[in-house]
Amino acid sequence: MKHPVFEKLRIFAPGPTPVPEAVLLEMSKPTLHHRTKEFIAILERVRKGLQFVFQTTQPTYLFAASGSGAMEATIVNCLAQKDEVIVIDGGKFGERWTKLAQAFGLTPHVYKVEWGQAADPKEIEKLLKTHPQVKAVLFQASETSTGVFHPVKEIAEVVKKHSDALVVVDAITALGVCNLPMDSWGLDAVVSGSQKAFMLPPGLAFLALSQKAQEARKRSNIPHFYYSLKAEDKAALTGETAWTPAVSLICGLDLVLKNMQTVGLPAIFNHHQRLAEATRKGLKAMGLELFAKTPGDSVTSVWVPPSIPEGKKIISLMRDDFGITIAGGQDQYKGKIFRVAHLGWFDELDMISVLGALEITLKKLGHDLQFGKGVGAAAQSFLESGQNG
Repeated sequence: MKHPVFEKLRIFAPGPTPVPEAVLLEMSKPTLHHRTKEFIAILERVRKGLQFVFQTTQPTYLFAASGSGAMEATIVNCLAQKDEVIVIDGGKFGERWTKLAQAFGLTPHVYKVEWGQAADPKEIEKLLKTHPQVKAVLFQASETSTGVFHPVKEIAEVVKKHSDALVVVDAITALGVCNLPMDSWGLDAVVSGSQKAFMLPPGLAFLALSQKAQEARKRSNIPHFYYSLKAEDKAALTGETAWTPAVSLICGLDLVLKNMQTVGLPAIFNHHQRLAEATRKGLKAMGLELFAKTPGDSVTSVWVPPSIPEGKKIISLMRDDFGITIAGGQDQYKGKIFRVAHLGWFDELDMISVLGALEITLKKLGHDLQFGKGVGAAAQSFLESGQNG
């Protein structure tokens, strides 16, 4: 029987993700004024640290917003009204690019991808040839609602080969998880957010633009105010931000980025790959079927087994019995799939724990499984990957 004195709350959703205690302590310190030399020094380190994670030499921008704020900032600064754009819509967040494009007077040509499937670069090529005036291709690296990882490098290559369009990537659940070298792959705009692999609470949005995207800003005529990169560029000349920044979050980010640079990107990518692979093996060993055909290393999506007619009960029982939050499906997949995250501040024992709780939950709801099979498969995966690593 669960007792509130001993209950621990654990988040395994793809955002917000857990925040390390040391980062929480850093953010709990007295708030600095954002126009002081102390904070300006922190901001300078943070901007350079973001360049490290984005793998770019170009300037980086921060906004007090969720990741969607950086998506909007890209639209209103780099495109013009009535511009034609291609949107890859393979999930809830692909839909968001379409809604943003429509909201600001763009003309989106939507490439509908079946949820759970990855985009085909050949289809992008066809669309570019059909619509030669396209100014940007907008898509997700990792589609959070489905767990799919799109072929970012291949899409960028197709766009560069067949057009002058900007390659615009929502990397909100991909940056800091897998290799997305912005400069070497020719990505023109990459956005992300604090509450994912950056191991912070929600509230910060990040954006980096290529030189080509910076040039595209000159022809933009979409009205904007808060998301003005011109204002941010002017403030950056004195090391500041245009508006009041999320000071405490940025101080926490400073520590996160120091840690990420100490560990190094290859080790970070390998860590996430190990967690993702073990989680998927564990889920399969429970007799479950993965939803995403090309799963990424941020979040794993799983079909609710036929033995459980009410899939939403998996989510509620995990929360009520174990204090564990996992994510359900969205829109037409509510109650049909669930999602387990492994991006950011997770380790091997975290994944073993969530798989163990899931085994109990599934058994309680009538799914036929042998206790320990999922946990055992994950443990074996960790053992083998650790030896190979």
